[in-house]
Amino acid sequence: MPDEVIVTVGVGGMGSAITRRVASGSRVLLADYDQELLARVHAELEGDGYQVTSAVVDVSSHGSVTDLAQSAADLGPVSHLIHTAGLSAAKSGAAAILKVDLAGVAFSVEEFGKVIAPGGSGVVIASMAGTLAAPRLTPEMERALTLTRADELLSLPFLNSDLVRAPTDAYLVSKRANQLRMAAAALAWGRRGARINSISPGIISTPQGRDELAGDSGASMRRMIDGSPAGRMGTSGDIAAAAAFLLGPDADFITGTDLLIDGGAAAAIRLGAIQPTQSR
Repeated sequence: MPDEVIVTVGVGGMGSAITRRVASGSRVLLADYDQELLARVHAELEGDGYQVTSAVVDVSSHGSVTDLAQSAADLGPVSHLIHTAGLSAAKSGAAAILKVDLAGVAFSVEEFGKVIAPGGSGVVIASMAGTLAAPRLTPEMERALTLTRADELLSLPFLNSDLVRAPTDAYLVSKRANQLRMAAAALAWGRRGARINSISPGIISTPQGRDELAGDSGASMRRMIDGSPAGRMGTSGDIAAAAAFLLGPDADFITGTDLLIDGGAAAAIRLGAIQPTQSR
């Protein structure tokens, strides 16, 4: 429907690819903290015929996300939320990662759950890292990450401990929380007749993924690529195809869950075919 609004929070490689895949014929609201990137993607999509509006958002600020959700609702019925915004452990500190990748996702899922239209759907980009983090967390920690109010997440005692002292640790815990919180979010979204799921990509050839491959964790990432059943990096197109399925009518009975898209890397790690480097 032409009056539908599709909101993309985080307009990098995956966000742009998913938007292109699902947004033809709808109004698009692009949101990002990086104003230069936002302007460039806006111009590219508009040049290709998409109906685009842009807004600067700081997902680590609950108020900023609330304002974005209201702006989206003012444009028309919000049919889809595509949330890909996040920081890399290769370039950010632990505190910043928790604010953006953990609290920022929680704010977005909560606020857009208040404005999503009946029949709408959302997808959040988590990470294979969240799947790998699961054995490190106790059932009590996982329950807290699932059910704690968004504004109180960063006050959880175990997030201010050695468990998340390094950026990689903060990233792992944040992405596990993204996966877990879909269950609780699905209940709230379901009351509006809408659905919400997450996708956990493995190593994907985006600018951020290539930066990480060139960084300190590059050797470990290459082992995961070479040892995975697929034997290759993923592409933004791989993620966009999965997101289009989860956002669309063929996934009408799927909500509150996570889809792992990693070329089989996590399976190979579980079976001992790949030995991941442990974070310190």
